[in-house]
Amino acid sequence: MAQAEINPMNYVTANRFYIEIGGNLAASFAECSGLDVQIEKESVTHEGGVNDQQRVFLRQAKFNDITLKRGITDDITFWDWLNMVLSPGKKTRRNIAILVFNHAGETMQSWTLIGAVPVAWKTPSLQADSSTVAIEELTLSFEGLDVKRKPGSGSAVTDLRRDATGSFGTNS
Repeated sequence: MAQAEINPMNYVTANRFYIEIGGNLAASFAECSGLDVQIEKESVTHEGGVNDQQRVFLRQAKFNDITLKRGITDDITFWDWLNMVLSPGKKTRRNIAILVFNHAGETMQSWTLIGAVPVAWKTPSLQADSSTVAIEELTLSFEGLDVKRKPGSGSAVTDLRRDATGSFGTNS
């Protein structure tokens, strides 16, 4: 097999990312933090006759909340979504894709937050003597994560109906 051609523009920097909702680029944020998954485990070290190893049993995955930060604009899409969640009977969940790009502008990877729901929204302190940019923060909880490599869009996961197990379905 021939070695893959190395493209000097094929690297990702942390400053080229966008948020996609429903297949459309919805917003550009200045910061995205907290995106990680941890799998709970149980270690068993006392197994008859096995003194040089431990057994590791995997348990439930835990997805931490993510926080998105951006300068305040006239777009209130995220406030409208949070406001719906505050209303009785309108707990709208969405699949949110975080897309990262290389320097050539190609999508390199996407992380789709499955069944995301806003759990916090915060505005900055307003001070008459300040000259800093007003930053809003949106915190999202989500029930699953789908990671895609390269081309196209991120929100290939679109089915928000729960299956028999109570999980959100995936189309991938």
